[in-house]
Amino acid sequence: MDITLVIIAFALGGILKGATGAGAPVIAVPVMTLFFGAPFAVAVFSIPNLVTNIWQGWAYRAHVVKGPLMLRFAVAGALGAGLGSFMLAWLPTEALTLTVALSVLAYVGFRAARPGWTLALHRAEKLAAPMGVLGGILQGAAGLSAPVSLSFLNAIRLERAQFIITISVFFLAMALVQVPLLAVLGILTAERFVLSCLALVPLMAAMPLGAWLARRISARMFDLVILVLLLILSLRLIWQAAFG
Repeated sequence: MDITLVIIAFALGGILKGATGAGAPVIAVPVMTLFFGAPFAVAVFSIPNLVTNIWQGWAYRAHVVKGPLMLRFAVAGALGAGLGSFMLAWLPTEALTLTVALSVLAYVGFRAARPGWTLALHRAEKLAAPMGVLGGILQGAAGLSAPVSLSFLNAIRLERAQFIITISVFFLAMALVQVPLLAVLGILTAERFVLSCLALVPLMAAMPLGAWLARRISARMFDLVILVLLLILSLRLIWQAAFG
């Protein structure tokens, strides 16, 4: 197993998280899926997902959005993550790889086609439960809820601190269900657990670099680079799923 590839994947995810406040799995999970498969990718990202969102949730606890949005979104996400975890255990490798690829393509396509899409808060509160379940299923089965979760929350145009606390609680709720289920299902093995803990180092070490880049590169250019990279990754994953 090439540990260097895992380190690079998490460092790239840390750069994105440091620059935008979210989105580390958008880079790390497809890269790991490409080389090691979806079960490995989901398992190894599980502990960094849990730890970083506990920290972010606590740091931004004073900025909770008033109303039922966050609670509905998080509880529904946890339910969806449970369903998705069973799908991860039972679906064939090719189907899981294709799920990751199509999720990334959906995210890229939506960001490119509807960059200015907005959603009123009262409408978002009504959609929070179904969007949370769908995002949770994607997180559990493919380790990547971004096509739903980030697109949904970005459309509400929350303040940065409100966005971070909402997405952190959503990911934390999913992780609290996902981590024990992955262990019970035999996906989070002892070896993967150790790798998952070690992966916190490159992820958190790269976050300051992402923040530094965000101050020196225009938001549009940074976004374009990330979307092009994700497009290449998703096409490569589709090729892998189709032709091995």
